[in-house]
Amino acid sequence: MEKKSTWLTYSDKERKKVFKYADSYMDFLNNGKTERECVDYIINDIEKSGYVEFSALLKKKKNLSAGDKVYFCNMNKAVIMFEIGSEPLEEGMNILGAHIDSPRLDVKQNPLYEDGGFAYLDTHYYGGIKKYQWVTIPLAIHGVVVKKDGSTVIVNIGEEESDPVFFISDLLIHLAQEQMEKKANKVIEGEALDLIVGNIPLKADKEGEKETVKANVLRLLKEYYDMEEEDFLSAELEVVPASKARYAGFDKSMILSYGHDDRVCAYSSYRAMLETKGIKRTACCILTDKEEIGSVGATGMQSRFFENCVAEVLDACGNYSELSLRKTLANSDMLSSDVTSGFDPSYASSFDKKNVAYLGCGLSFCKFTGSRGKSGSNDANAEFIAKIRNILDEDKVQYQFAELGKVDLGGGGTIAYIMALYGMNVIDCGVPVLNMHAPGEVISVADLYENKKGYVAFLKKA
Repeated sequence: MEKKSTWLTYSDKERKKVFKYADSYMDFLNNGKTERECVDYIINDIEKSGYVEFSALLKKKKNLSAGDKVYFCNMNKAVIMFEIGSEPLEEGMNILGAHIDSPRLDVKQNPLYEDGGFAYLDTHYYGGIKKYQWVTIPLAIHGVVVKKDGSTVIVNIGEEESDPVFFISDLLIHLAQEQMEKKANKVIEGEALDLIVGNIPLKADKEGEKETVKANVLRLLKEYYDMEEEDFLSAELEVVPASKARYAGFDKSMILSYGHDDRVCAYSSYRAMLETKGIKRTACCILTDKEEIGSVGATGMQSRFFENCVAEVLDACGNYSELSLRKTLANSDMLSSDVTSGFDPSYASSFDKKNVAYLGCGLSFCKFTGSRGKSGSNDANAEFIAKIRNILDEDKVQYQFAELGKVDLGGGGTIAYIMALYGMNVIDCGVPVLNMHAPGEVISVADLYENKKGYVAFLKKA
């Protein structure tokens, strides 16, 4: 099927809506570079639209009823939203599920050291990255330091114009003959991704005193954050690109930013929830953590948090039983809201041109992800896909169907296969991306807008 540019379908009035929505999304990107920051931003936003934390609402009323809007927060790293519909929960929910973690560098627990007159923070990369892309670019540090007394210090350095930034050095081209002969995955080793954080030595109290640059960094950490070196043990510090989201192209048709994967779908998912009113079928939005490393851990999709939340909601609706929980999950429909690869003409040989997503042609559905012989994928059934097509066509949403890339080149995964374990209908649906997992990823402004439109249509009609 021929894919047409979505831009050609917009009136001048609608184009203004498209860019207004893009402006709000870029604000989210700039203020949500970590999972914790995303959760804070989202909760502040949804509470303005009437969402109430679940336990807080139950203190005011005994049971949930149609129209109630509640959310659950998991360790400040994941959020699940529910809008209760008029139909019984056992008949299923319409679910949007995205992740809010992105590839990055994590500061290790014993990170600070000095070498050659520089102070460094040792890091461990998180998720699938091309390590060489992270050297010589301005980097920021975001996160929290939790002290032994339980107090928390928020860290955010490198985003303001007056802030210092950090960087990882690379070998100068004049001496890089041997380096340039290495394979791309060996040009920069993981243990070489150490962040340079200082160069001024602290005046030594004693002659011959060592590690005075490290000592000066510790002095600054104490001054600004009341932090001791041992506090790194209970810190979660993430190193991310210091750049802001920017429009790209003379026509501003694209957005260049860190973190589109998968915050573009997370933003559209929760914003779609804010546009549902008076629904029959309960709507749910899952914004989870740890997808980039296999959806593991207490805040990942493989935990029981989602299932426990559904049980709590059923109980608050006066209808909990193990059987009711299983029926609710099995009868649900879900869009696994995650990005896919966009066709890049510079690397055309990696794609099947007939079965790839094109930037500017609308939101993209992937019937299956996984790798090679569909290994590790959820393969959506045809009946569910036909149902979704009908919904989107009725609401004049522009969409396309695609695969990640050529069959034998590799692949990727989402949370779809995890949710399919409940027996529900699931299909991957999101925005095509260029430069996926790089410090600067690219999406189409039109695809961003169609993504949200599609999610709204699904929640209202599925």
